[in-house]
Amino acid sequence: MKTIRLTAAQAMVRYLANQLNEDGVPYIAGVWAIFGHGNVAGIGEALYGIREELPTYRGQNEQSMAHAAIAYAKQLGRRRAMAVTSSIGPGALNMVTAAALAHVNRLPVLFVPGDVFANRGPDPVLQQIEDFGDGTMSANECFRPVSRYFDRIMRPEQLLTALPRAMRTLTDPADCGPVTLAFCQDVQAEAYDYPESFFAKKTWRFRRPEPDVVEFEAAVAALKAAKHPVIVAGGGVHFSGATDTLKAFVEKHQIPVVETQAGKSALAWDHGLNFGPVGVTGAESANVVSEKADLVIGVGTRFQDFTTGSWALFKNPNRKILALNVQPYDSAKHDAIPLVADAKIGLEKLSAALGDHKFAAPDGGLKASWFAKADAVTAAPVDSNALPTDMQVIGAVQRASRDNTVVMCAAGTMPGELHQLWKSKLPLSYHMEYGFSCMGYEIAGGLGIKMAEPDRDVIVMVGDGSYMMMNSELATAVGMGVKITLVITDNRGYGCINRLQMGTGGAQFNNLYAHTNVSPMAIDFAAHAASMGARSHKVSSIAELETALDAAREATETTVIVIDTDPYPTTGAGGYWWDVAVPEVSARAEVNQARVAYEAALKERT
Repeated sequence: MKTIRLTAAQAMVRYLANQLNEDGVPYIAGVWAIFGHGNVAGIGEALYGIREELPTYRGQNEQSMAHAAIAYAKQLGRRRAMAVTSSIGPGALNMVTAAALAHVNRLPVLFVPGDVFANRGPDPVLQQIEDFGDGTMSANECFRPVSRYFDRIMRPEQLLTALPRAMRTLTDPADCGPVTLAFCQDVQAEAYDYPESFFAKKTWRFRRPEPDVVEFEAAVAALKAAKHPVIVAGGGVHFSGATDTLKAFVEKHQIPVVETQAGKSALAWDHGLNFGPVGVTGAESANVVSEKADLVIGVGTRFQDFTTGSWALFKNPNRKILALNVQPYDSAKHDAIPLVADAKIGLEKLSAALGDHKFAAPDGGLKASWFAKADAVTAAPVDSNALPTDMQVIGAVQRASRDNTVVMCAAGTMPGELHQLWKSKLPLSYHMEYGFSCMGYEIAGGLGIKMAEPDRDVIVMVGDGSYMMMNSELATAVGMGVKITLVITDNRGYGCINRLQMGTGGAQFNNLYAHTNVSPMAIDFAAHAASMGARSHKVSSIAELETALDAAREATETTVIVIDTDPYPTTGAGGYWWDVAVPEVSARAEVNQARVAYEAALKERT
């Protein structure tokens, strides 16, 4: 057996560079790295040696560069991924939030945090967490609950088993999610005679599981017995590459489709059978057909509470749930009829079994009525002196966008309003991180999207709260020459949570700056963005915003546009109940009234 002598870190990066996807390109597209004690000597030297084959990117914060890696994988439908490495201690722990985000959203990313010395010679080392009762503990234990696969590399030869396991997890449609290889810093630098065959190029196929015969028969029987089915399209439609299959299926059988946050853009917004967003942030059209449905067909959705109206939405007393999902865990939720299979394969087989069977055409008037209301709130304001609403900002961005535009967001007011109002024409033109709804994902995520699809126009919608929380990768985008457009809506605080606070009877407290113990701030976001090298504008009206957006589209560099908005208005129409527990005891009459309404709503849960 021929061998090659490499350090463990050199072996890891060489192996990763030779793992290919079905298109014949490297599955790991690059490594995001902030070097420090624990990874600069071993992994840093190894990455330098392979920099032409496996690019290394420098971020400003471990969490945000991991967000960029995750967004990259999401935008490419999990067909490619990135790795992220950090020092031990705080550098590693900064990535745990991003790992949780990837875990919730079922997205691939490889975390390689530095770890303590395996030989324990200098024990304890700088930044080491010491457990008084467990000598094997390190800060990286925090990755265990938020990783699909976790391993600690304490000997060089352990890579021979750990790396294939990592790749299996990253490319498995059911188990896909974050992998953590905690890499002891002394082991990174140790040499070992690795088999040359370990570094041969290998292609990883994305398996498409076929449905079980018995489950499939039960699913077909449920479909044939239904009178008013509805399809809930989730993110799995995109990950399976099943958007065209979904379109063909619903057109053949005349089944209305409603979309989750992750599933939005699976079907063009103006398709006659796309009844729009569903659930808490949903359209009236989608929620009405969902209430009446006797068979709810989840395709690639995990039935999050925002999708189901905290399980109060599906009101038909005879309703059943059919869950087509590649992950058995998701297919069994709420006593669903499980159909464990790839979304594309599952829909194709169901369609063949149904033959020419068509269901009663849904009421198209519901869709027309909803979009009339949506158009009204996104129209340019008549009073140009009033502070614009978030809905009017969305309207301006929509009018300035093109079919290939990707609009993205993660937290605050915009996710709900965009889910309701944004009109997506093409698949993957709507990128929302709403599984973890992580403030700070937006700018780094926009960078990752643009790296994944350089030819697409990427517009990042971000509130002042999220911008303040994590904005440093704006400098990275500028420095890398990766053009994105940011629209910052400044409502001077956390407007979304302030409205939720008010909606549950609470006093306005600690959300908008005006209701905190911090003096009201007048932050010059345009100046701040300009200091990081972006083209920046502060606009005072929707008309000025549209002009700035047109200019940004033609520009070659990153542009930031700031606009003040009113923190109080919402779309008004649409939406659904969301279970947010209201205190049983309060000195405030408003809270007590909200509690009465809350208890009444609980009785409606199905």
